[in-house]
Amino acid sequence: MDITTAIVWIKISVVFYLFTVLAIVDIVRKDFGTIGKKALWGLVAMIPFFGWMVYLIFGFRKGKKKVHGGATYK
Repeated sequence: MDITTAIVWIKISVVFYLFTVLAIVDIVRKDFGTIGKKALWGLVAMIPFFGWMVYLIFGFRKGKKKVHGGATYK
């Protein structure tokens, strides 16, 4: 493997890593009703390469954002 190929793979890996981190941060910030549902979406988001995409398509709108006062809204 030459250096150009290695750099391309590193860039692709970094992009997938950042999307995974963003999905996990979003999961942490939202209320999904139960800890089990939150944990399940966290596990889905951590599936390598496409877990964040599954979360974005199916789970992103399921949780409710938390407001500082303890109330939630959609």
